[in-house]
Amino acid sequence: MTDFPQIRTGKSVRLEGVTKQALEIGRNRLILAGCLLTLAFTAVAGRVVELSALRDHNEPTVPTAAADAALQTGRADIVDRNGLLVATSLRTPSLYADPTEVLDAARAARRLTTVLTDLPVAEVEAKLRANRRFVWLKRSLTPHEQYRVNALGIPGLHFMDEWKRIYPQSSLMAHVVGFTDIDDRGISGVERSFDEVLRDGREPLHLSIDLRIQHIVRQELAHQISIFEAIGGTGVVLDVNTGETVAMVSLPDFDPNMAAEMSEDQRFNRATLGVYEMGSTFKIFNTAMALDAGTVTLSDGYDATKPIKIARFTINDFHGENRWLSVAEIFKYSSNIGSVKMAMDVGTERQKEFMGRMGMLEPMSLELPERGYPLVPSPWRPINTMTISFGHGLSVSPMHLAAGVATVVNGGIKRPTTLLKTNGRVLGEEVLKPSTSQAMRKLMRLVVMDGTGRNADAEGYLVGGKTGTAEKAGGGRGYARKSLLSSFVAAFPVNDPKYVVLVMVDEPKGQKFSHGYATGGWVAAPAVKRIVERAAPLLGVAPVDMDAPEIRRDLLVDLPDAGGKRLASF
Repeated sequence: MTDFPQIRTGKSVRLEGVTKQALEIGRNRLILAGCLLTLAFTAVAGRVVELSALRDHNEPTVPTAAADAALQTGRADIVDRNGLLVATSLRTPSLYADPTEVLDAARAARRLTTVLTDLPVAEVEAKLRANRRFVWLKRSLTPHEQYRVNALGIPGLHFMDEWKRIYPQSSLMAHVVGFTDIDDRGISGVERSFDEVLRDGREPLHLSIDLRIQHIVRQELAHQISIFEAIGGTGVVLDVNTGETVAMVSLPDFDPNMAAEMSEDQRFNRATLGVYEMGSTFKIFNTAMALDAGTVTLSDGYDATKPIKIARFTINDFHGENRWLSVAEIFKYSSNIGSVKMAMDVGTERQKEFMGRMGMLEPMSLELPERGYPLVPSPWRPINTMTISFGHGLSVSPMHLAAGVATVVNGGIKRPTTLLKTNGRVLGEEVLKPSTSQAMRKLMRLVVMDGTGRNADAEGYLVGGKTGTAEKAGGGRGYARKSLLSSFVAAFPVNDPKYVVLVMVDEPKGQKFSHGYATGGWVAAPAVKRIVERAAPLLGVAPVDMDAPEIRRDLLVDLPDAGGKRLASF
């Protein structure tokens, strides 16, 4: 009995030692865990402080932002001469799939095409069954489309941000700006010509086009095409002192935002790619050539009584005066007979050299890939000299014509034509005598005042120009008599030219109000008149007093009548 307490006491000692050891171990573990948690929270708190207080995390404030930091937006913007947006890039989501993650391709395709209704079910299903990790399903989704696709919750569908080219002006600048493909590569227009510049550029590309004038030209051209039931046309405005293209329109046109839907006719640029026999507007060059060569003066003349017969061809005047005509009258009445005789006195070789000097034998030096090559006679024979004198036998683009007329009226300085904004006057090459240019301005004003271009006489503005009505070449040999190119090219103010305006309408049909005529004087001249009246104030050209003595003196032309008596004609 005496040992029993000792036994209990011994057990008690052993139990107390085990419990104490366990408690020590638990306590040490808790301390360790607490230390670890404390370190973890300290690290997190330190990181939060670092990010929020010590770093700028690439969000510069106004005082710390780098002055030259540029916002990266894919391709550089394109703007008009006044900075108005013509083309820009926006981030848009594109949808792709990883077919290995798609659980049921057939069901996924059916569900997806209820949202993206333009996608064929069979095509989508085939893509979702493809034995690869990446397939495009649709590029450039709208935010609404992205939301609805996301809401479907289909495994294996993913989004990727891409750049999409946007054209805020729609069809207004279609043939100038062009468009890009789905991968943002330039396909046509300045988008193609400046593709590398736009890809690498941070600054906008400034065009010479003035959107206000572009709108006016497009509106007036479309009106004439409509009322004369034509198939198309083109309109151009050039600055004669810089070579800048202020407006360039070709109709029909297209919306570059939906380039995939355009037809070939819509894509065709009649202003620069099309080459045509420009008819009597070429008499500007023919007359300037003869005056510059010194073979004639304004008061010299030729017998235009009888038609000219050459081989099986006969050259007539449309409305013949059937008498001797001075050089000024030949231009005023648009006499083919007088023009031919004038050209023959200059000669074939000098005519060819002159046309080369005026830039009529080579493609335009314009920043567009869509440029037509002139159709030049080879060999260049005397019969070609005759027909070219009145605008047949040498085909050029309307931009060739406008640029050539700019050279004729600006003092004889040939400047490169451009679609980029310049910084004022541009140096050029003198290819005509200043006296020739002055004489041509007088003759062009005479046409508007008292010749075939009366319908271009804009109130308050000195317009001078020349009509042209050419039969289009037929499918075989010869010309299609009812398929006309009716045009009018003008300069204003003609006493001190600033701009050239050209309107050409393709295959107009005579109307009752035009007495059945579809000539340049009826079809194109009225459009030029309205363009000048609307555009001149925007271009800073003020109206003038037509009866001012200095204006009458600058534009006075002496016209001898059939009896040789000189008549002053303004």
